[in-house]
Amino acid sequence: MSGTYGDSTRSIKAVVSEAIPGQPIAPPPVPAAAYHLPADEDDSLDSYGRSSNPTWRQLESALAQLEGAAAALTFGSGMAAITSVLRTVAEPGRTIIVPADGYYQVRAYANEFLAPRGVTVVEARCSEMCDAAAAAGRDDVVLAETPSNPGLDVVDLHRLAMTCRARGSILVVDNTTATPLGQQPLSLGADLVVASATKALAGHHDVLAGYVAGSHPEVMERLQRERLLSGPVLGSFEAWLVLRSLGSLGLRFERQCQNAAAVALMLRSHPAVKSVRYPGLPDDPAHAVATMQMRRFGGVVAVELADRDAVHALVGRSALLVAATSFGGIHSSVDRRARWGDPVPEGFARLSLGIEDTDDLLSDIEQALDPAGR
Repeated sequence: MSGTYGDSTRSIKAVVSEAIPGQPIAPPPVPAAAYHLPADEDDSLDSYGRSSNPTWRQLESALAQLEGAAAALTFGSGMAAITSVLRTVAEPGRTIIVPADGYYQVRAYANEFLAPRGVTVVEARCSEMCDAAAAAGRDDVVLAETPSNPGLDVVDLHRLAMTCRARGSILVVDNTTATPLGQQPLSLGADLVVASATKALAGHHDVLAGYVAGSHPEVMERLQRERLLSGPVLGSFEAWLVLRSLGSLGLRFERQCQNAAAVALMLRSHPAVKSVRYPGLPDDPAHAVATMQMRRFGGVVAVELADRDAVHALVGRSALLVAATSFGGIHSSVDRRARWGDPVPEGFARLSLGIEDTDDLLSDIEQALDPAGR
């Protein structure tokens, strides 16, 4: 055997417990807030639920394996993970570059909470990120989201990492849309990876979670201290739900990517569609860069219809698309992003493809786009 496993095998191996006779194969959750303290005051043992938990450690080990990191830390949500990183590495007097076309609440946090602390906030689109990073200084922070949410543009991570390294700046990559099965930013030169495990990793629309992964011990220790003191911890049961879900990630993500590719191809030639973005389409503007750095192109498709009413009609006529504002779950969903304040056209929709049968999705969406409702 070559030693290089496929995605489903990697997912399974990441979550299996140590082979101890008589112990469960699937690690159970440990919902403890307090632990018996040893008489010798051994600080390596669990003592309090906000500082450590066995279920966290099992999940963090699995996430580190999947991201190719030395360590990972879990948080109560993706935003908790991202904001904890930004508070830790974006110091007053420094500059932070954030995605102008990425998740809008990250921009809101940077402008409303970091800027008043003396951090200079610069917004840059995916296409501008490398040039913006070239103007950064030592210890400045560059936060890239690729593929971007919701527009699905792609940043050249190798070029960006080389630029950041030359400038002495810190590169943080939001890997939520791609997942570690789609790309591994750390192997391309990123210093830290952040992600919302709420999406494809947990994958069932029933838990909020986030994480940070990296290989710089000093930075990870600072982040662990930040988590301890500010308290954005992940509940043990929620950690167990994500850990349990990771075992099926390879299968789920494969089907989601398959469905997204098929739906994007169908939408590209549909008369009711104004434009489609999906990095896996050969004629997508981001395809060349995506092909160089992504193993899979993800389960999300960006589509622009005529207007707001056209998106509502799509939802109303579809039997399979659920109106929801998250993505990455087993159910296919649609979200009209302009309602949340994203700088997109009124008819822009983010489609998150689930694990339904591909032919059923194609048939359902095609008929739902038919103005006659046939």
